[in-house]
Amino acid sequence: MVLSYYLLVTRWLSVKKKLTRSVFDKSIAGVCGGIAEYFNLSSLFVRLLFLLFIPCNLIVYIILANIIPVSPPTLYRR
Repeated sequence: MVLSYYLLVTRWLSVKKKLTRSVFDKSIAGVCGGIAEYFNLSSLFVRLLFLLFIPCNLIVYIILANIIPVSPPTLYRR
């Protein structure tokens, strides 16, 4: 029982996604593209949500652009 739980947790940790700024799908800093990749949404949808609430999201976007790391460069787009 404990061993199966341990294997399940280690497998989950190995495939755990990290929130990163997108290298391929970016308009300004790649924040919306990274959020869209993380939640498997359309980047257009995420950008429209950011545009709906411009005053507060502008500050959030600037903070996220400085906090979220850039995704490592890859040869192939996911």
